[in-house]
Amino acid sequence: MGEQTSRQAGERAGERAGERTGEQAGVPAESALARAWAELVATARRTATEGLVVGTSGNVSVRVGDIVLVTPSGVPYDRLAPHDAVGVDLDGRRMLGELAPTSELPLHLALYRATSARAVVHTHAVHATAVSTLVQELPPIHYMTMALGGPVRVAPYALYGTAELAENMLAALRERTGCLLRNHGTVTYGDTLDQAYDRTAQLEWMCRLWLTATSVPGHTPTLLTPDQLADVERQLRGYGQRPGPAR
Repeated sequence: MGEQTSRQAGERAGERAGERTGEQAGVPAESALARAWAELVATARRTATEGLVVGTSGNVSVRVGDIVLVTPSGVPYDRLAPHDAVGVDLDGRRMLGELAPTSELPLHLALYRATSARAVVHTHAVHATAVSTLVQELPPIHYMTMALGGPVRVAPYALYGTAELAENMLAALRERTGCLLRNHGTVTYGDTLDQAYDRTAQLEWMCRLWLTATSVPGHTPTLLTPDQLADVERQLRGYGQRPGPAR
């Protein structure tokens, strides 16, 4: 009974937000928001389960029309329920929910305003954060570098939750879909939550790979050349499944 009540409350909250946005996508706005919130919570829980965050660190957001759904501040992901949905507009005005949004809201909103992002994942992944303290840019040690648009830059340090951090991040993300934040963590974005999460996981893996390779005494890892990276970029354009003929 409690679960049903929570679900109904979340659906009513989504309906109120849908009335404000007036979305016309052929799908009821409340259903779109409820589905997006469920996907956001699943992604946030995945960052914790797979060791990319500890406790309530990191945050996730997804854009539905002109509403940005975000994880709330200081709430463990395994406790989030449908009625905990938090949504703001692109200027940060509350549109949905009663919980305070993540303290990194300026970072998320800056990304949505400046790019075509539909989903953003921010983590404190261990290997990526370690790399952020060592270099200005993650060396191109693997061809998946190009899955993020090129060598991943490190944004200069700034206090979390500030406009300065958001500005530094945007500069580091120029022509990229992911970056490192110095002494802080990672930011990636994509067209979907799955894509943004996959880019986060790939970035953490590449950082771990680079740290492992550089830890071998007397050896320096080989890096990919600009020409090799250009070849990868062309190859990636045809990667994945292509839609077949209609049947």
